[in-house]
Amino acid sequence: MNLSDSWAARRPVTARVSAAEAVLADLRDAITSGELSVGERLPSEASLAARHGVSRSVIREALRSCHALGLTETKSGLGTFVVSDSIARDLDFGNYAANELVEARPHVEIPAAGWAAQRHTGEDLAALRGLVDQMRDEDDPLVWVSLDAQFHAYIARTSRNRVFESVIVDIREALTRQSETLNLVAGRQQKSNDEHDRIVDGIASGSYDKAARAMAEHLDAVRVALESVVGEDSPDHRR
Repeated sequence: MNLSDSWAARRPVTARVSAAEAVLADLRDAITSGELSVGERLPSEASLAARHGVSRSVIREALRSCHALGLTETKSGLGTFVVSDSIARDLDFGNYAANELVEARPHVEIPAAGWAAQRHTGEDLAALRGLVDQMRDEDDPLVWVSLDAQFHAYIARTSRNRVFESVIVDIREALTRQSETLNLVAGRQQKSNDEHDRIVDGIASGSYDKAARAMAEHLDAVRVALESVVGEDSPDHRR
């Protein structure tokens, strides 16, 4: 039995968090403490699922966030390996890094929300309110992050600016991965729900400034959460 198998055989101490949060915290602690060392292959999904008493889908959710944090890398046909014992300076969300999203999103989503306030229809507003209601009632974190991506895409569409809409479509997968990781690591889901409500209220008001300000506050809160994850004090960090 290798070290990772021995670690997986022991039951973790659990807290009152979601299943995926518990798995991610357990993996993160084992890696950053050196219990699972750099270069070591993680236990199989089946072993991890047995360790935590959860489904493999929950394990995959936690593993995606481990990769986003720069702790692990999955090699096709070989498994998932520890590649670092510390969180990366810039998180990896697939096609785009966290720092790229932080820099780019305000230039697209803040004016998109402003124009959506001035150009929305009753149908648009009903759809946005429906999405925020679904998100507030949603218990499945994977469904929630999908709805989150839909929400931001719908605002861009409501702006009636096809450039804004195209950009959000292009980064949609990265936004989903970012939301997934921040919900697990920084507990962002409830806070995002409240911020989304304020964005919709701003759009409903018809005021460009109110909607744009609500979106700006939301994006700034996301930036702060990302900085807390990587331990950065400066908003202008680089890889």
